[in-house]
Amino acid sequence: MKKITLLLLGATCALSAGAQIRLGDGQLSGSFETNSIYYVDDAKMTDVAGYAVPEDRFGSNNYLKLDYNYGRFSAGIQMEAYMPMLLGFNEIPDAFHGFKLASKYVQWQDENFGILVGDIYDQFGNGLIFRSYEDRALGFNNSLEGVRGTYNFGNYVQFKGLYGRPRLYMDYEDSWIRGADLSVSLADIFGLREAMFTLEGSYVNRFQKIDEEKSLHQGVSDQVRPNLNMYSGRLNLDWKGITARFEYVTKGEDDLFSVGAKGNVAKGNVYLAELGYSHKGFSVLGSFRRLEHMATLLSIYGEGTGNLINYIPALTRQYTYLLTNLNPYQVNPDGELGGQVDVYYSLRNKSARYKYWNLHANFSTYYTLKENTQNNKANLLWRDINVDVERQWNRSLKTSLLLSRQEWSPTHGSGDFDGITFASNIIVGDVTYKFNPRYSLRAELQYLYSDYVRPEYRGLADDAGTDWLAFLLEFNIAPKWSFFFSDMMNFNRAYQEDGETQVEKTVHYPSGGFSFTKSRTRIQLSFGRNRKGFVCSGGVCREQPAFTGVSLLLTSSF
Repeated sequence: MKKITLLLLGATCALSAGAQIRLGDGQLSGSFETNSIYYVDDAKMTDVAGYAVPEDRFGSNNYLKLDYNYGRFSAGIQMEAYMPMLLGFNEIPDAFHGFKLASKYVQWQDENFGILVGDIYDQFGNGLIFRSYEDRALGFNNSLEGVRGTYNFGNYVQFKGLYGRPRLYMDYEDSWIRGADLSVSLADIFGLREAMFTLEGSYVNRFQKIDEEKSLHQGVSDQVRPNLNMYSGRLNLDWKGITARFEYVTKGEDDLFSVGAKGNVAKGNVYLAELGYSHKGFSVLGSFRRLEHMATLLSIYGEGTGNLINYIPALTRQYTYLLTNLNPYQVNPDGELGGQVDVYYSLRNKSARYKYWNLHANFSTYYTLKENTQNNKANLLWRDINVDVERQWNRSLKTSLLLSRQEWSPTHGSGDFDGITFASNIIVGDVTYKFNPRYSLRAELQYLYSDYVRPEYRGLADDAGTDWLAFLLEFNIAPKWSFFFSDMMNFNRAYQEDGETQVEKTVHYPSGGFSFTKSRTRIQLSFGRNRKGFVCSGGVCREQPAFTGVSLLLTSSF
């Protein structure tokens, strides 16, 4: 096993399981991750919204995971240490602190039957009523400490049931989750060889004893009952390039945690439908979702966004460029209606397969449910119209062009400013040139033009009415070295307020560094400013304060 010693001003490090160590007749594998940052003072950031320098300049989130496999038997543990937690993970003071044996499990699995005792990570269907998972980028982990059993009858029937208490931050809550999931393959039962056709259903129950004194202190409604029941029914079809998915969810009365309206309860439901088609280089996928009151608490006495037992991601395009993610869409769990359509086409050169065109277009839009707004209208939450074209011209040159127009509600569609939306128009150019198999240069240039925002609305969102410019240069020496430098800056256009011209100063957010890779080890060192914004993963986001600091990324495996 490798011994890794890390001592630097700031660090971000991740190790993923890769090589395995023989231990008797079994195999031992592991992963280690440490995310650390050293925060520094920055005089030019003191007037920037959301800028923060913690009292303890050093933050560190650490994870060590070990897994052992021997035939049908497996076991594992995960240790976590926060010394202290990084900025952006401390929504609840001291939610993450010190050391913890975060998860452990023992599992036996054969072809048909399996049982796991310990911390459970699993999902029913699309996760709309249950998903226990870990996402370290979000600081989220809601695993269940308990037992899970699975049984498969050939390819015809799959069943699983589980029971346990959920994790909230570094502790386990005094509530109990039990559930069952059943999937029946009608295609296999009736011998339909060219199709996949399944019927599925799930049931989840949350039980928590009602403490009248605690309920009164935390503002929990006296209408909340010990048992919360949720049901899901699903239909899945794949046939000759056609895919169809449908799910309906119903949820009993639960506290309206998501809008901060403690003391009120409501039932919830979801309608989710997807329809797609693909043939050769063409594919199209459309999705529709209507949901209401679906921020499902794992504990009625828990706090924060970590107190969720289900998974409701944003069904919109997930971007990787800086400016396209300045104001990402986040689901309104109290009520939303909308969907997206995604179209992709790839055109290959028959005589030179390395030459191609990739054409992509996407449209998504979401509205509030009118019964949940003050003006009794379906207010726009989000709209994104985007197209991008990627061209591989030859073995050396590849280019990509992206255009996007995003409209978004700064109040998430409710409050005193019902119906107010801002808009951003974004263009991105991306060029990669390979000098030879070892050396390559990639450059990005991005520009965001904001529609005019009336002065009385500018305080609703940071940088409202601001234009942005961003660029990235990346030089690679394969397979070991990569050097990069980026910057993003805002341009606040002049506007009139109280008869006077107002212009805010321009702020730069530069960042630079390098990475080195050898075998299964990768080191990345960087320094720069970070704008207040969102860190997103899989359509779920957390807010990240602005800061300036040094970071190191080290990845390895054993």
